[in-house]
Amino acid sequence: MKRMMYWVWMTIVLVAAPMRAQWVVSDPTNLAQGIVNTVNQIAETSATATNTLDSFNKIKDVYNQGKEYYDALKAVNNLVQDARRVQQTVLLVGDISDMYVTSFGLMLNDPNFTAQELNAISFGYSKLLNETAGLLDDLSQIINVTSMSLSDKERMDIIERVYKEVLHYYNLVRYYTKKNISVSIVRAKKQNDTQRVLELYGSANQKYW
Repeated sequence: MKRMMYWVWMTIVLVAAPMRAQWVVSDPTNLAQGIVNTVNQIAETSATATNTLDSFNKIKDVYNQGKEYYDALKAVNNLVQDARRVQQTVLLVGDISDMYVTSFGLMLNDPNFTAQELNAISFGYSKLLNETAGLLDDLSQIINVTSMSLSDKERMDIIERVYKEVLHYYNLVRYYTKKNISVSIVRAKKQNDTQRVLELYGSANQKYW
């Protein structure tokens, strides 16, 4: 009965092993909490920004520092189904952060957005990130066996629910990114400058839009 949760813990332990020395490998919640901290820092920096460009440079630094956790998690293979679901949930949060950093970085170089609009876009990303980080925090509590008195089925049901909610926010961030880029394209068409915008963001077949 406990074998299922053993594999969930091992998902985190295996990934935590090659991390920085200050991380306690024996604690399976450390990896998830580290990613929560990264996302929270990105969201907080974005939400409290007074200068969009300066704050985004700080956001990129935080993102780059935390990216090793996502990269290590992606490298874990041959997991059982339940452990895979935990991995997929955490990776989705990494994808959301990547969408924000990559796409908003391009928007900062897009003259079709005003400074006020960029601030508003950044605030929107930070709100979505905050919600996602809260869900991942829930997940880190669930995979800690000492945190709640739940059966294996109840615990895995909650993990599945968290995965679906994080996936929902992933789709929201993807839609939000696509709509913002679409605004730029509409403005570019009016100025006969569509090609420049397409070259900036890439084709419609690419990842985020």
